[in-house]
Amino acid sequence: MNRIVAGLGAAALSLAAMGSAHARPARNIVLVHGAFADQTSWNKVALRLRRKGYRVTLVANPLTSLADDVAATRKALAAQNGPTVLVGHSWGGVVIGEAGDDPKVSALVYIAAYAPDRGESLEALSKGAPPTPGQKTLRPDARGYLAIDPAALPRVFAGDLPVREGEALAAHQMPLNGAVFGSEARIAAWHDKPSFYAISANDQMIAPEAEAWFAKRMNAQTVTLPSSHASPVSHPAEVADLIERAAR
Repeated sequence: MNRIVAGLGAAALSLAAMGSAHARPARNIVLVHGAFADQTSWNKVALRLRRKGYRVTLVANPLTSLADDVAATRKALAAQNGPTVLVGHSWGGVVIGEAGDDPKVSALVYIAAYAPDRGESLEALSKGAPPTPGQKTLRPDARGYLAIDPAALPRVFAGDLPVREGEALAAHQMPLNGAVFGSEARIAAWHDKPSFYAISANDQMIAPEAEAWFAKRMNAQTVTLPSSHASPVSHPAEVADLIERAAR
């Protein structure tokens, strides 16, 4: 009996230690980019966070499949030491929902992002909804990969940025495998992790109403920015502030 009691006591202490470690402020930030962009879209946010002493990692998603993007994110998480805030922009929200069950992840931050529940795909979520202005500019290539018409990207993806910055984003555009829209989420880590959401009120890629619905469903702490879809580029200070709030 004493051994059982001792064992239970040790287990309780272990769980308490895990809980206190999880409650520590996070000093690690992992940033996951979305479709039609690359990791440089996080540069302004990363610079602000690094200046405040955070260890920031930018994930280079291949955008070839949900599984491949999750694997790239899990690799980045494996390199972290201690509590970590996991942040996803746009398609990156699907990725962090899958990878966010990692025990190092202390909070999730969604920036103008999709946030499917288990068993949901983007195809199913958008069924019956009219395409947004940005979605109307998507063009497939011979492999079935989608890209925004480069001439339209500065307007529909980054309408609140100077034209030159929008053109720079177009130059860094990465196509997305169209098959990912049918991929069903297996994990929805936002059920179990504190979640935060930044809605882009002037988004032309994902409907702002859909973003608000995702944020409400996950009971996220939410801010609304007067931003295009490219809020990490056009509103980096506000995005960094929300990530810091999640880290604390």
